Amino acid sequence: MFILASKSPRRQELLKKIVPEFKIVVPDIDENILVSIPSDTAKIISKFKAYKIFASYPEATVLACDTIVVIDGELLGKPKDARDAKRMLKKLSGRKHHVISGFTLLGPNIEINKNIVTEVYFNDLGDELIDEYIKTGSPFDKAGAYGIQDEAFALVRSIKGSYYNVMGLPVEALRKVIK
Repeated sequence: MFILASKSPRRQELLKKIVPEFKIVVPDIDENILVSIPSDTAKIISKFKAYKIFASYPEATVLACDTIVVIDGELLGKPKDARDAKRMLKKLSGRKHHVISGFTLLGPNIEINKNIVTEVYFNDLGDELIDEYIKTGSPFDKAGAYGIQDEAFALVRSIKGSYYNVMGLPVEALRKVIK
């Protein structure tokens, strides 16, 4: 049995590109774990998620992921509210940042825990565009307060790396390890 440890509809949609059938089991963990090196946070949280589910399903293969945005050494998770979303989007405006998705693939004979990093370059965003985007509600369940797939708002100028990683599941890297 293959288990995705995530309630994210984006991750579920993307995993279907690699694994046609899987079960969803959402881990109950505190994702506000303090990690001394921000770039390790996603990888560590994904490992906690995977082990939480694997403890109940020791014969299964479990995939857990976590995605963060890092700019100027600051970790941007999901915004708390509209004000926090606006702060994040203003900080990202016109600048480069890194999207880091940590994943853990855990099973009876496998344990892979790694980060995949994508450089993202934002367009300059005006207050009006930011406010309009926040009103859609899209920023609230996403690290860094944005979804690269929200193309109508032209937030992203370019990327260096995996588009799917920015969506929350590094499909290309996972294809290599899931057989």
